Amino acid sequence: MIELDNNTSFEFNLDKLQTIADELTAKDFELIITNNEEIQILNKEHRNIDKATDVLSFPMEFDMPNMPLGSIVISLDYVEEKASEYSHSKEDELTLLFIHGLLHLMGFDHEVDNGEHRQKEEELIKKYKLPDSLIVRNS
Repeated sequence: MIELDNNTSFEFNLDKLQTIADELTAKDFELIITNNEEIQILNKEHRNIDKATDVLSFPMEFDMPNMPLGSIVISLDYVEEKASEYSHSKEDELTLLFIHGLLHLMGFDHEVDNGEHRQKEEELIKKYKLPDSLIVRNS
């Protein structure tokens, strides 16, 4: 189950995200929707990168029964910017970033894997009829 912490006024269909999550994991996790200022603070604190980013994933360090999978943080500022830039809905962009972040929580890592993250992301994009994601746009 998704525990939502929406720190913005953006309203979206959480059921769609839950459907995607249910396909990938039975574990609970947190989804935080915030702004560039807040995500920049987290990015600096946890990755030593002093700039805003689109999505951050914080997996739990230990995989134990009944423990949550971790947290996904998404910047609404980034969602709005990229939705406008690529001419699709903010909800589609949020869903793309959600999928990307959830796959990171599950152990996928496009920075070091052999394309497995991209492959799984593309599979979900096609299944849910979404526009190209960040990982696909950058390849």
